[in-house]
Order: sequence, then structure tokens, then C-alpha cells
Amino acid sequence: MGRSVVVTGATSGIGLETAVRLCRAGYEVFATARSQEKSDKLSARAEEQGLRMRCLVLDVTDAAACGEVFDEIASRTGGGPWAVVNNAGVTVPRAVEDVDEVQARLAMEVNVHAPARISRLVLPAMRRRGEGRIVNVSSTAARVVLPFAGWYSASKAGLHALTHALRMETRAFGVHVSLVEPSFHASALLEHAAQEIGRPSAVCDEYSACYRALAASLRESKRYPGPGNAARIVRQALEAERPRACYRVGAVPRIGTTLDTVLPYAVGDQVKRAFAGLRAPTALERRFTRLMGLPQA
Repeated sequence: MGRSVVVTGATSGIGLETAVRLCRAGYEVFATARSQEKSDKLSARAEEQGLRMRCLVLDVTDAAACGEVFDEIASRTGGGPWAVVNNAGVTVPRAVEDVDEVQARLAMEVNVHAPARISRLVLPAMRRRGEGRIVNVSSTAARVVLPFAGWYSASKAGLHALTHALRMETRAFGVHVSLVEPSFHASALLEHAAQEIGRPSAVCDEYSACYRALAASLRESKRYPGPGNAARIVRQALEAERPRACYRVGAVPRIGTTLDTVLPYAVGDQVKRAFAGLRAPTALERRFTRLMGLPQA
């Protein structure tokens, strides 16, 4: 059995693809799922494909459960896993004022506090061994903020900052920490986003119209790439002798980040408002959106 890797949120999308690829590459994979039902389905799927995957139930928002699960993993790995892929995440796709405190806190808990908590649990053993890898799956939304994605961007920006700090703090101990930044891709998370934003706004009828159009666009999942490229890059971050601080998946993150950096807010805001349906887009903006593979309200 190869080196041990924990993958959180491994029941769909990037997490599932990463867990499967790592199993096939010979890693000892501990794949976590939020519920027993999802864990059982993941285990059955792995068995069907002849993969030796250790499936564990883990609610990453439950600090006590995280401690217990990582104690169990430590007992099976001689002290703790060689690597962790913090992939579990949630979306909050609505206007800032349309998200209540419970939803906002959940986004921060899953997308920011949980990766930090898990890092605290695995770092002591990594430090003792003098080696280890932590890969945090973030999003282009950490850098490029769009209307109706404020809370999601806030949480991913928080993960972005914490990851960079963690990388600098742990490098002297032989631990490598990397970010992976995918953009829109077909996944259960995207389907959940379409479902969430499809609900009418509680604060503004104009928002509701935008929500309906964006939900319809997000449901056109065939226009988005699958999670395979992101999973390939996660593995690259785990295996590189000198892993990068940040891996951007595909052209959209690179182009979007560059444009967001060079365009004045007065210009960028107009483009993004058109993207979200808050004003009528020009023909050029429609063409750009199609070329970038972005949803269009």
C-alpha cells in the first residue's frame, strides 16, 4: 500500500474523481462523506470498480467528529496521513442581503474553518515525520467576485489567505501546502447552486428574475467541463517535488483573474452586472461569456 491520503467531500465532483484516481495510482485513500448513506454508496461504487478505498463518515463542521475520525486514521497510518486534500465545500449563490446568518456561517464553517481544523489535526504528525502535503481546493471565486456569489467568494478568499499563511509557516518542517483553483465545472455542487439560486428572493423581485435566468443557465451542465482536469492537478500538487503555491485549473481562472486585476472597477462592475442579469449585456459581452463557458443570466 502506498502513501496515505485523506480526501474530504469525496462523494462527487473533484473529491470523487481525486479519490478514484489516487486509489488507482496505489495510494491508501481515506475518502470521507457527510452521511452514512453517502459513505455506503461511495464504498459500493469503489468495490464495483475494484478499488480499495477506505470510506469514512465525517461532518467537517463537527469538531468532535473530526477529532475522532482523524484519531482513527492515525491509528491506521502509524500516526497520521501523509497528505490531506481539503475538498469539502458548500455554495451560497444569492445576493448578500438574501443570505441569512445561519447560511453565511455554514459557508464559513465548511469552506474556511473545517480545512483549518483538519490541518491542525494532521500537522503535528507531519512535523514529526518531517514531511507531508496539504492541498486545499479553493475556487476562482476567491479572486474574481461576481454578483450573487459574495458569501461564497468571501469564504473562498478566507481559505485562500489561510492557505498562503499556512504554506509559509510549515515549509521549514518539510510540509508542502498548495491551493487548487478550479472554475465552473459539472458537479453536484453546481446542481445544488442551481437549485438554491432558483428559489425566489426574499428581498427583491428584480433579484428573483436574475436568479431564475442564472439557475436555468447553471442547469446546462453539458456546457461545463467535468472534474477530471482538477483531479489531475490535485494529484500533480501531491506528487511534485516542488509543488506550486497555487494551481489554476484551465483558462477561465487565468483569464478571469488577469482581467479582474487590470480592469478598473467601473468597467469590471458593468461586465459582471451584465453577466448576472442586473443590466442588459452587449453583443460583445454575450460573446465573451460564451467563449469563457460562463453561465449567463
